[in-house]
Amino acid sequence: MISKTKQTPSLGRSLFQMTWPMLFGVLALMSFQLADSAFIGQLGVNPLAAVGFTVPMYQLIIGVQVGLGIATTAVISKALGAKQEDHARQLGGLVVLIGASVICILCLLLWFARANILNALGGEPELLPTISLYWQPWLISAWLGAMLYFGYSLCRAHGNTMLPGITMVFTSLLNIALDPLYMFVFDWGLVGAPYATITSFAIGCMIIYPKVLSRYWLSFKFDSGSKLSSIKQLSNITGPAMLSQFMPALSAMFATALIASYGTAAVAAWGLGTRLEFFSIVIVLALTMSMPPMIGRFLGAGDLDSIRQLVKISVKFVLLWQLGVAIIWLLLSDSITGLMTTDLSVAEILQQYLLRVPISYGALGLCMLMVSVCNAMGLPMRALLISCLRLFLCYLPLLWIGSVIAGINGLMSGALAGNLAAGLMAWVLYQKGFRKAAKIHQS
Repeated sequence: MISKTKQTPSLGRSLFQMTWPMLFGVLALMSFQLADSAFIGQLGVNPLAAVGFTVPMYQLIIGVQVGLGIATTAVISKALGAKQEDHARQLGGLVVLIGASVICILCLLLWFARANILNALGGEPELLPTISLYWQPWLISAWLGAMLYFGYSLCRAHGNTMLPGITMVFTSLLNIALDPLYMFVFDWGLVGAPYATITSFAIGCMIIYPKVLSRYWLSFKFDSGSKLSSIKQLSNITGPAMLSQFMPALSAMFATALIASYGTAAVAAWGLGTRLEFFSIVIVLALTMSMPPMIGRFLGAGDLDSIRQLVKISVKFVLLWQLGVAIIWLLLSDSITGLMTTDLSVAEILQQYLLRVPISYGALGLCMLMVSVCNAMGLPMRALLISCLRLFLCYLPLLWIGSVIAGINGLMSGALAGNLAAGLMAWVLYQKGFRKAAKIHQS
């Protein structure tokens, strides 16, 4: 085994090479979402609130596609490591077919239940026409985004992060360019934003899937025995991984319902804050995409020491990076609120968000990393446990306690405390899980 002194720089370089294309890709993806919010913010409070109520539904869809994407990376990389290339191609075909069907059904259910969802989240009834107008094209864009994500997952499973990274950047820049064209030049208003996303994601699919097909990374030819076996392989990881991804969506619904009691402006500000949060943790999202294939290969080789070193490098980097991001948000809070919204009540609440919540992004990133690492190490139930405890033991209770003590500002202080507690809890559970995996491989 390579010594630690030589191993750590090598691991750092390998991690950088796998991560930087995804970093730029995810950064571009978050940038277009922020641009969407900034453009929509110029239309008034109701359109912003409609986007705010969309956030938990979007996280629900993301939960499904990311859960399947985690299984894709884990199972296909394992098959490739075992030189089972035909099996890997069949798994790729199954991922695309199952993902397309499940996301389509979910989008249809959300559309037909939109009035009940708004009522359950405590939204004002007069927002329903605006939400209906926005959700129709938005759900189409969500389905196309999922299909594009499944294509990215196939690429990452085969060790290619460059193609997805470049495509993410291209589609995001295209989306940002189309937003003002559709919304203001064509005068489509609120629906211009999701139509811009539909256009860019559709073009992204036309870039990714011909490449995937030309490299024989998926096949739609199955025999009954291998098909059932492949579905079982995927479901063993997809089930717990999907549930762990559902937890943030469920938590977002509870949080949005709590925030809705403070009015439409609070929902709008929280929606903007959530978009800023996604943007702030972009490096963490990139790492959760690039680390699993590396961990899977180390695990297959029985090299647990490399996994330990890889995780330590990632955690140290994330904590320092997110501290820097928090300082930037603190210094630029006035400028950011003025850029994101013209409504003074929304701006005031958003500024309070920026003064409190970003301090905890390092702990939040640590928690997300530990979920990804546990899934990659074949411990999906531990990853699910971390997700559940993070949200329902740490985040939501402290969110509610903070709101009871000090209103909307206390609620945001509760979000800060909840993320910090969750990060500490996730690290402890990862350490126990690692020791469990080490015992299994030693026996």
